[in-house]
Amino acid sequence: MDSKLLELLVCPVTKGPLTYDRERQELVSRSARLAYPVRDGIPILLENEARTLTDEELERQR
Repeated sequence: MDSKLLELLVCPVTKGPLTYDRERQELVSRSARLAYPVRDGIPILLENEARTLTDEELERQR
């Protein structure tokens, strides 16, 4: 994921920052508790495509 692109992207739900989880190929919104998939290098920033993060996953993201 291009770091400059990541700086421009925000969570579509909260408008908050996103972090990139390279291992899972996801953009994570801690404030929305959602992880958006990145497919073939393209972030899919649709709420209905995101998966909900567990408490354990949120703790690991810190």
